[in-house]
Amino acid sequence: MTPRVVITGLGAVAPTGLTAAEAWAATRDGRSGIGPIAGFDVAGWPVQIGGEVRGFDPLAHFDRKEARRLERFAQLAMVAAAGALSDAGLPTDQPLGERAGVYVGSGIGGTPSIAQHALLMRDEGHKRVSPFFIPMTLTNLAAGHIAERHGCKGPSLCVSTACATGNHSIGEAWRALRAGDADLILAGGAEASLFDLGLAGFMAMRALSKRNDAPTAASRPFDADRDGFVMSEGAGIVVLETLDHARARGARIYAEVLGYGLTNDAHHITAPPPGHEGAARCMRMALRSAGLDAHHVDYINAHGTSTPANDREELAAIRGVFGEHARRLAISSTKSTNGHLLGAAGGLEAVFCARAIHDGVLPPTINLDTPEPDNDLDCVAHVARPAPIGVALSNAFGFGGTNAVLAFGHPDR
Repeated sequence: MTPRVVITGLGAVAPTGLTAAEAWAATRDGRSGIGPIAGFDVAGWPVQIGGEVRGFDPLAHFDRKEARRLERFAQLAMVAAAGALSDAGLPTDQPLGERAGVYVGSGIGGTPSIAQHALLMRDEGHKRVSPFFIPMTLTNLAAGHIAERHGCKGPSLCVSTACATGNHSIGEAWRALRAGDADLILAGGAEASLFDLGLAGFMAMRALSKRNDAPTAASRPFDADRDGFVMSEGAGIVVLETLDHARARGARIYAEVLGYGLTNDAHHITAPPPGHEGAARCMRMALRSAGLDAHHVDYINAHGTSTPANDREELAAIRGVFGEHARRLAISSTKSTNGHLLGAAGGLEAVFCARAIHDGVLPPTINLDTPEPDNDLDCVAHVARPAPIGVALSNAFGFGGTNAVLAFGHPDR
């Protein structure tokens, strides 16, 4: 019999909080984590706002030497992973063994170190390149460091699929657990690409909001006045276990992973196709893998980046998949409070979906002041509201046309 897979631990480091509990509380309450960028000088730049992880002190988690050798995305991943294990009631100071795995990815990984060392070598020569340069830049080292620290000797995988990374990581971990390859897997994503070159790159694509005078109002998914996404950093990681393993140790269960879909638009490197046909197929695939019909879904945590094209086409895809039931769905984008964490977005949004299901609360889409005239769907504007959630989907779409959708359910449904 194919094992059922459940979520038993939540870990996050986000613009809205340094723990999963803090980030969920702020997101549920509609408190934005977006503000003026303080980590580097953006004076005179067209974009001066972002979702920085404020108050994060690496020395609270690592000794000075280790902190210096770890790229920021790996630091965030390791702290989120430890938080998830602790939340799951699992030891953080003992090896988890051969039946524990790590599926943690990143979209951009150690690009900040690449940029820094390129300038260092240009200005001071090859002898100034750190022996830790290569390990700092490798995207799979977040998973590698987590596995080493917690003695996870089972399957390990680094997915890098742009903004779909977190969802793909969790989906592939779900597959591995159902195949019997492990009993427990830490899964999610981490990203720390909010640095000068990273911001400049997305700015050059004209993808970012320029609402510098009102940072907390800048991320406004589905609002007619949206002008781009807000670039953010952070990590979101969940503990996935087989249901039997979780029950055997008396674990608290937040939600069940019911299904997973993955497709490609095969259309354009960055733009979604009209009606977002690839996203629609992906949602249908997730439902099919879960053995669900469209009318079973209560809530969708939308990709909802706050870019004009993505938001419009995602809602079109939802209408195409759900038909008349689309008007009975609750849809929200938690990027309205956290901005877009790129490769970490899916991991953080899985944390929020799990809490939404567990707590019976629909998180809001803040800043949704003026819905577009043709948007007749319930996008949970401004304020959270209580509601039983039996089934939720979480959408993630990335550059290169890659799509990943997860289906979550209440463990007692």
